[in-house]
Amino acid sequence: MAVCVAVIAKENYPLYIRSVPTENELKFHYMVHTSLDVVDEKISAMGKALVDQRELYLGLLYPTEDYKMFRKLHNSYTDVMCNPFYTPGDRIQSRAFDGMVTSMMIQVC
Repeated sequence: MAVCVAVIAKENYPLYIRSVPTENELKFHYMVHTSLDVVDEKISAMGKALVDQRELYLGLLYPTEDYKMFRKLHNSYTDVMCNPFYTPGDRIQSRAFDGMVTSMMIQVC
C-alpha cells in the first residue's frame, strides 16, 4: 500500500514527497529523512573502513507484485528528467508527474 512516495536526488536529498492522507504528512517526511540518514551512514561507513559490499544492501524495498506500480512511477520520472525545461536537482513540480502519483495512491488506498 503506497501512502507516501519520495523521489531522492543523487546527492541524497528529496526532490519530491507526496503522502496520502495529508494529516500524517509530517510523519512521512520524518520517515523519508530518517531513511536518508540511514543510507548516508552506510555509505560514509564504507569510506572509513573496508566494508563488505553485501552490507550495503538494504533489502527488497517493495514487494515484487507491486512491480507494475513502480514501473509506472519510473516511466513518469524518466519523462520528467527528459523534459528540456527541467533542471536536474531542482524540486519536481510537474503536474503530469504529480497526477500520476496521485492516481497511483488512489488506486492502492
